[in-house]
Amino acid sequence: MKTKIKSNKAIFIGLFFCNLIVAFLTPYILPERYFNDTITIIYDRGHEIGWLGSYPFAIMFYKLTGLRHLSFFVIALIQFPLVTYILYKIGIPSNFHKLNVKNILVYIALLLSGIYMSMPTKEFITFLMFCTIPFIFQSNRKPRFKIIFSLVLIACFSFFRPYYLLMPIFAVGMYVVSFIKFDNKTFSTIFYGLLIAIFLSLSHGVIKGAYISKQTRENYIVENINKHNINTAIVSPISQDTWYGEAFGIIYGFMAVNVPIVEAIKHILSPQVLAFVIWQLLIFYILFVRFSRCLKNRKQYQFELWTLLILFAYFIVQGIFEPDLGTSIRHKIGIFPLIYFALYYENFRKDVRQSI
Repeated sequence: MKTKIKSNKAIFIGLFFCNLIVAFLTPYILPERYFNDTITIIYDRGHEIGWLGSYPFAIMFYKLTGLRHLSFFVIALIQFPLVTYILYKIGIPSNFHKLNVKNILVYIALLLSGIYMSMPTKEFITFLMFCTIPFIFQSNRKPRFKIIFSLVLIACFSFFRPYYLLMPIFAVGMYVVSFIKFDNKTFSTIFYGLLIAIFLSLSHGVIKGAYISKQTRENYIVENINKHNINTAIVSPISQDTWYGEAFGIIYGFMAVNVPIVEAIKHILSPQVLAFVIWQLLIFYILFVRFSRCLKNRKQYQFELWTLLILFAYFIVQGIFEPDLGTSIRHKIGIFPLIYFALYYENFRKDVRQSI
């Protein structure tokens, strides 16, 4: 008896094998500058190995697993199938085989996953961390437990990247604000999330003497823009030395990594940058529309709402810390399980009609 594979699964499997080939070829195609992080992780020339911080932990992870001693071919053969299998376990949408904007965006994301998972990378570790959230939301535990546990877990991820600690704060803050009546609730909720970020940064400036975004992103760009050939650097047109400069810089950063229209104009003659910009714009727009729908019917879509709150909290965090557009895209592949879950949530949910 012949086993018939459904069209959606056939496309998913076909994309897997195509992108696996891409993963195998990536080390021979990409310029050397794309492997700066990988070189640091493999050789640890600065003796950074440890348990706290993205570089120290990544170096420790690849040392303990022995992956750093393997060829890129074998690493791709391990990492990319694993992340693809995780997405498979989250679920394959019934219409995944149909050509529409959302599916094409995911096809591109799978291609990017093949590229980034072909080498030792921090994004592989991030992917393994954040893939836990969809599985928690799909579990049979009580809704309140799933939401609280997910937020606490994300806060615990701060041992890897300290700014993950801000995500639950922004998510809960936006959730509370979403109960206030606004003419445009979706826009207002995100805007107040940005205001929370600005308040925390300015408070940090008063207490520590340095604003968060100024201390991290702006200083990093000044020190590394020439050394690392950062051609899509996110530089605020207003110096972030003042409180209003910092506030503007955070909003500018949020727009630059999520609605990068200005970046598109700056790099109008760079096809690869324009491709990233279009991908980012469409992803953000679809998630924004879904966020609006969830806010209107929060009881029916409570887990999708929290998934989107976490995602937009992450987007705000990116607005504070991301140094350039390329890095922001790479980091989004790290949290792609959440994006994938949010894009196709109606295909995966079992019961979202329970109230918290």
